[in-house]
Amino acid sequence: MKRLYPSDLTDFEWEVVKDLIPPAKKGGGKRRADIRQILNACFYLTKTGCQWRMLPHEYPPWGTIYWYFAMWKKDGAFEKIHDKLVKIVRAQQGKKTISYRRNTR
Repeated sequence: MKRLYPSDLTDFEWEVVKDLIPPAKKGGGKRRADIRQILNACFYLTKTGCQWRMLPHEYPPWGTIYWYFAMWKKDGAFEKIHDKLVKIVRAQQGKKTISYRRNTR
């Protein structure tokens, strides 16, 4: 997949984290949104600090992105993705991996 922005996941990063995304809920329909693009939009948002409604039009609608963002934050998926990507970057830089412990409520 073509990277539109520096904050977008590389193909390698996507392969590493895609299994950390929670599956679609049972009983619901098939996901219509591109989960990788939603994750890319979340990274763009956190990198640039832009407003939800100001996300580039290449990404899915902001409301869809916000819904997934809220769900993944609540269920801990974002923390798992973050920790996995940090381990990869630290290993690439020849640094020891560290464990992040966060106090979240």
